[in-house]
Amino acid sequence: MSKIRPNLWCDGQAEAAANFYVSIFKNAKILSVDDIAAGPAEGNKTVSFELDGLQFTAFDAGPHFQFTPAVSFEIACDSQAEIDYFWEKLGQGGETRQCGWLQDQFGISWQITPAELPRLMEKNGQAVMEAYLAMTKVDIARLRAAAEQG
Repeated sequence: MSKIRPNLWCDGQAEAAANFYVSIFKNAKILSVDDIAAGPAEGNKTVSFELDGLQFTAFDAGPHFQFTPAVSFEIACDSQAEIDYFWEKLGQGGETRQCGWLQDQFGISWQITPAELPRLMEKNGQAVMEAYLAMTKVDIARLRAAAEQG
């Protein structure tokens, strides 16, 4: 288990967000759902869940803070099919951005990238970066072709 546990400040949607993510990742589960029993957050929830071995906590804490693209979670994908899967599932109800970035329906930013991107960048960084910057959803074949340019 990692010593790092991301905490997601949600505005009344902690349980819905956790269930959404657990439904997408194949190796995922809800660990606990706890009601906050007192104070201004009474009736809200704290949800612990796990995605691919990384534990998260989502908690209902009101509208005081919002998610921004300044912090994102990267998913290093082994195939175009895996990129397509996460792009479709996490993008439902969200917004897509440049270079494989998207913001999901809860405001969390994700980078859906090929695991081989660092290797491709080592081969021909300028051409790969130019191709990458022109993409919304990543196309591995186009990045591989760019890496092979002389």
